[in-house]
Amino acid sequence: MLHLSLSSQNASSYFGPAQEPPLSRAGFIALSVLMAMFTGPAIVLNATVIIVTLMYKQLRQPLNYALVNMAVADLGTAMTGGLLSVVNNAQGYFSLGRTGCVMEGFAVSFFGITSLCTVALIAVERMFVVCRPLGPMTFRVKHAAGGIAASWLWSLAWNLPPLFGWGRYELEGVGTSCAPDWHGRDPQNLSYILSYFALCFAIPFVIILASYTKLLWTVHQVSKLTCVEGGAVAKKEMKVAFMVILMVLTFLISWMPYASLAMLVVYNPDVEIHPLVGTVPVYLAKSSTVYNPIIYIFLNKQFKKYAVPFLLCGKEPGLRDEESEAETVLETTSNQVSPS
Repeated sequence: MLHLSLSSQNASSYFGPAQEPPLSRAGFIALSVLMAMFTGPAIVLNATVIIVTLMYKQLRQPLNYALVNMAVADLGTAMTGGLLSVVNNAQGYFSLGRTGCVMEGFAVSFFGITSLCTVALIAVERMFVVCRPLGPMTFRVKHAAGGIAASWLWSLAWNLPPLFGWGRYELEGVGTSCAPDWHGRDPQNLSYILSYFALCFAIPFVIILASYTKLLWTVHQVSKLTCVEGGAVAKKEMKVAFMVILMVLTFLISWMPYASLAMLVVYNPDVEIHPLVGTVPVYLAKSSTVYNPIIYIFLNKQFKKYAVPFLLCGKEPGLRDEESEAETVLETTSNQVSPS
């Protein structure tokens, strides 16, 4: 049986602006427009990744499965949390009732954590392909499928409990979207939030950081051992470093404010936070649905070769067929480095 408790203090917020709203009408419209600017491109870009993968068998390779999985999860986040945020902000309140809040909170959290876990999976895959920590190993379909299944199951396992009483989904920010209740002080909810933070944010972040650190170190070691005229390897190493830093920074920009604010509220429940301040981290987290396909997929020459003409209705933008420098050095490194 679903856990659909509702505190009396925010009951009216689900059905209409019975109290003075936290923002002016213009403020809500601005938030709606801002969310639409993220949601529209996110739906188009992630849907494009899925469609071109179905269209071209050249893209259906084990190393690309995680990228497509991330596109599926990000599309789910945009379709549930993004579109609903646009509509609810345009109205100025959450109009779907308590059950709608629980459903939206679950869906957005489910897809969001799956995407976050997939980002960690991509980091691990790249580290294994380049660094070969377990010796020579061919990355096969079963490895990709296992990682993808783990990302969905892990997210499901940690987003189902609020439906059955451990934790709960409540309104957040200016009251136009729902998420796990970071404000509840009862022991059950508090234990859930702390576990959720540690296992669904902290662990993926540590995995991402450790994997990319190992990858950068390996690329650096290979570049020192390889002599190429004009320092080409060093330049390619810098390209890889830039891509890795970009990936980590966008992850932090998207998720760190949200996680930090949540932990601040957990440890200091008396802190006063303006609803608008509480909304900004929520939108930053949802904005990752736009950054992810651009950074991980549209900077990938293999996907770009097919996705860009699809977006341009068949027009060729003059793309080169060769791999990007950063991808080349990753491939070269994976062929040259000896197993540790």
